[in-house]
Amino acid sequence: MGIGEGVAMPAMNNILSKWVPVAERSRSLALVYSGMYLGSVTGLAFSPFLIHRFGWPSVFYSFGSLGTVWFTVWLSKAHSSPAEDPQLRPAEKKLIVSSCASKEPVKTIPWGLILSKPPVWALIVSHFCHNWGTFILLTWMPTYYNQVLHFNLTESGLFCVLPWLTMAFSANLGGWIADTLVSKGLSVTTVRKIMQSIGFLGPAFFLTQLSHVDSPAMAVLCMACSQGTDAFSQSGLYSNHQDIAPRYSGVLLGLSNTAGVLAGVFGTAATGYILQHGSWDDVFKVSVGLYLVGTAVWNLFSTGEKVVD
Repeated sequence: MGIGEGVAMPAMNNILSKWVPVAERSRSLALVYSGMYLGSVTGLAFSPFLIHRFGWPSVFYSFGSLGTVWFTVWLSKAHSSPAEDPQLRPAEKKLIVSSCASKEPVKTIPWGLILSKPPVWALIVSHFCHNWGTFILLTWMPTYYNQVLHFNLTESGLFCVLPWLTMAFSANLGGWIADTLVSKGLSVTTVRKIMQSIGFLGPAFFLTQLSHVDSPAMAVLCMACSQGTDAFSQSGLYSNHQDIAPRYSGVLLGLSNTAGVLAGVFGTAATGYILQHGSWDDVFKVSVGLYLVGTAVWNLFSTGEKVVD
């Protein structure tokens, strides 16, 4: 599953760079990612019913079948670029091609040039810092609800859906805000820094509040707000691959997402170790520290201008 899913995000980024005008970049990316969030909600909502009624294999058969249906439709309807779509009207094709940043196909990848650019490393480091906190919250949230807030399994499952819904809403809100700011004349660099700063400092703030709240309802609200502000990253670092290297946006996302996945692996394991020798406050302090590191790196070295042509 990991091998199959690993290519999805870079491929998606590459296709969007060819199909979506620059002025609609943040909104389009946020919309795509909100589909991923809503898919998680669907899985969390229906999996318990399927397992209870038909057994645990039914989850894999059901969602696997849906994936097969989607793949069939995708093969018949999707095209890598507007130039390859025979059903697209000439005027529409001309409009899309003229307003998109990525037009020419990639023949070779200039790895040395890509890795020599500070904004690329800002993406990689920031993606790592971002995903550390995100993966910990989404992976360990049921345990936190059960051990700290003393929710039962049913309640934990219900409240685990809330952050995903919040992220789906916030991602699209952030995308609309980002594109609106760009259309009003604010530079892409400034917009990316603003949105990603919210995506870092928002979760950091709400995680620090968890040790001060005295009710389960407030703790759940802090969790939801943490993930909601986290989703503004879709208009920050996740949109930046297409800004700085539109022709190689898929390659860049593959690079930064590798760092992000490693953050999830190490962060999830580190959380287990920390909980054996410390507390949840210690877990959140590490995440907050990395959010602050990411904020500093992003604001110092990122840019919204093209650095690799």
